[in-house]
Amino acid sequence: MKLHCGLDLHSNNTYVGIIDQNGKRVVRTKLKNIPENIVQFLDPYKEDLASIVVESTYNWYWLVDLLMDEKYKVHLANPSAIQKYSGLKHSDDTDDAFWLAEMRRLGILPEGYIYPKAERPIRDLLRKRGHLVKLRTSLIISLQNIISRNCGVKLSANDIKVIQEDRVAPFLSDQEELFLAGAVSKDAIDFLGGKIRYIETEVRNRSRLKEPYTLLRTMPGVGTILSLTIMLETGPISRFSKVGDYVSYCRKVPSLWTSNGKKKGKGNQKNGNRYLAWAFSEASELSRRTDENARAYYNRKRQKTNLMVAHAALAHKLARAAYYIMKDQVPFMPEKLFR
Repeated sequence: MKLHCGLDLHSNNTYVGIIDQNGKRVVRTKLKNIPENIVQFLDPYKEDLASIVVESTYNWYWLVDLLMDEKYKVHLANPSAIQKYSGLKHSDDTDDAFWLAEMRRLGILPEGYIYPKAERPIRDLLRKRGHLVKLRTSLIISLQNIISRNCGVKLSANDIKVIQEDRVAPFLSDQEELFLAGAVSKDAIDFLGGKIRYIETEVRNRSRLKEPYTLLRTMPGVGTILSLTIMLETGPISRFSKVGDYVSYCRKVPSLWTSNGKKKGKGNQKNGNRYLAWAFSEASELSRRTDENARAYYNRKRQKTNLMVAHAALAHKLARAAYYIMKDQVPFMPEKLFR
């Protein structure tokens, strides 16, 4: 008898729902998130389980890896694309587990990509770099505001990040409390900067651009860190059948519902990969500064609309270019992108 299992994963427990090939509910239970308990519970059904569905929550790695090591057929459900009947009077975690199994039985399960276990650590290390960059940026902005309020001077981020010379202290030396605030901020900024550079070095040493990703560096505004980010966050480009699917995954398409020319609402703007969204946003800004063709395209858009829309349009263009570069293994062709 063919069975399908749904696992509704939480921080400290998992709800299990198993149905047969006709949709009849066979087993329901709640288990603590102890790997041995989960494996032991599923073992009597192993020969009949055609699939196990795990919802893509923040902590899915360990459970999916555990089940795949046990040779189960595992599917990762995409929670942002799952819909349930809104007329239900009652729904709980057990129902959610059964619904995951039911969608798989019916062949309508919206699935997420199970990123290979061996490649996840280097990707997460690069994500940690991004986290540290955000923390450093918040400290820099705070320090800029302190100096601007008290001294009427706009100190650039590059001046603040200089290591060989403290360009912050002279502006705050007259007031002991402000001097202390500036010194603490500067120390934290320098410390984070060192950790960021350390991670960058380790990522470069531990990861190499693969084919067909080596050509990403031919794109304007894309250096080593951005090309590695795009490679590690994209995975195999073959999983995107169309360029529109990839650009949507990068969050570079409008999220707007219209009917008869009128706005009817918005879609899920956070559906997709936020790290790729960041990467192409950075590439848009850097290419605008350094590449003549990109700057000309941005300026044409800027004349017709506002700067945010122009920035987003350029990021959209670069995401499309990256798709074809990875898919066709060709270098960047500005004449095709900016014609």
